[in-house]
Amino acid sequence: MKKIIIIALALSSIITFSQNDEEVIKTIYKQSLTNGKSYDWLNHLSNQIGSRLSGSLGAEKAVAYTKVELEKLGLDKVWLQPVMVPRWIRGAKEFAFIETSPGKTTNVNICALGGSVATPALGLKASVVEVQNFEELEKLGKENIEGKIVFYNRPMQADLILTFEAYGGCVNQRYQGAIEAAKYGAVGVIVRSMNLRLDDLPHTGSMTYDDLPVEKRIPSAAISTNDAELLSAMLKLDNSTKFYFKQSCKQLKDVQSYNVIGQITGSEFPNEYMVVGGHLDSWDLGDGSHDDGAGVVQSMDVLRLLKESGIKPKRSIRVVLFMNEENGLRGGNKYAEVAKQKNENHVFALESDSGGFTPRGFSFDCNDASFEQVLNWKPLFKPYLIHYFEKGGSGADVGPLKTESNVLAGLRPDSQRYFDHHHASNDTFDAVNKRELELGAATMTALVYLFDKYGINPINSPNNIKK
Repeated sequence: MKKIIIIALALSSIITFSQNDEEVIKTIYKQSLTNGKSYDWLNHLSNQIGSRLSGSLGAEKAVAYTKVELEKLGLDKVWLQPVMVPRWIRGAKEFAFIETSPGKTTNVNICALGGSVATPALGLKASVVEVQNFEELEKLGKENIEGKIVFYNRPMQADLILTFEAYGGCVNQRYQGAIEAAKYGAVGVIVRSMNLRLDDLPHTGSMTYDDLPVEKRIPSAAISTNDAELLSAMLKLDNSTKFYFKQSCKQLKDVQSYNVIGQITGSEFPNEYMVVGGHLDSWDLGDGSHDDGAGVVQSMDVLRLLKESGIKPKRSIRVVLFMNEENGLRGGNKYAEVAKQKNENHVFALESDSGGFTPRGFSFDCNDASFEQVLNWKPLFKPYLIHYFEKGGSGADVGPLKTESNVLAGLRPDSQRYFDHHHASNDTFDAVNKRELELGAATMTALVYLFDKYGINPINSPNNIKK
């Protein structure tokens, strides 16, 4: 009898789809590719507003612009959700050089890491110690590091096909490098840019001092991959080589900003919420077109495409444009906090924060039964060359919404070129392909449509069935 029950439950967990689903999804893609709005919205965000660092005028303008554009869509509700965000400013352009002997210098390309303190007003010059990881720091000890600049030169692992895995394998030197170096008396930190190619562009990104006292904080900057190679080669020839850099960044008081939210209220289950979103803030070197202007406009277009395709959602669908993902995650945490206070049931959340390149599929943070449900929909995506359906992470901003039963997902575009632009001055509108961006918006809309129509699979795996 127990086996019969298990088989029956397993069979009931198989979600089929109809020919109508194929036609609806075809309509969604046609609308996006022939009547899309995402590219025009991105054009304005990138070229009329520009960079949108948390607490900046650009971020404020982006909030106002996207709110107005969502209101134009005729959604049931559009509102701003207040959130306090950090305000860090870069100041004057950074300057750096390698000195092999007094008066003999070679200029190099650097940028301050987000959250870093400034150098002294006249800059900072010191000998350099090159390391690959924190373990090497520990082996060298204070006697070999004190008074020097620590140069972290661990590259992204080139043979990893999943480039986000390569990024994850070396980003700790950027984020925690200053804390670790300060333990041994270092006076500054230079970090190889998180970039898979060799070029002259330094890539910024967040770093932390945790609870390190202000007087013990040391300046941190990223160096371009070409110049990291040069510095490393020069150090091998002469370990007395010195490095000079000057930056004038500053951390100011927190300021108020907003998440921008729009909603289509569900016709049958209005108290079940589905979220689609990206982060509205960006770094300040480029205009944030890939990171994450693309995710913002794709998420906005999901709600427009549902309406244009004649779909009336059963569940309430929200677009959330999160503020402050880059240097604090304040927006994602605030949204989840308010949702918990209101006892809102978030059954599904989809984030786009991996660039505007050709969509390949999704990663899912969910239980096995829900993942099996998704796999049954793969034939619907095959005509659009969407093939990647894997369990894994979703996104930083939707992560705080995770429960045992809901489904979180992340759009996974082709990532091979993403880190060429990530956090650098070439993250600009011209690097985004209109068709690829629109394919991503349609792919997201199709997944939202299916989860709204069929719901979240409530059946746990057979291992969890009570005996």
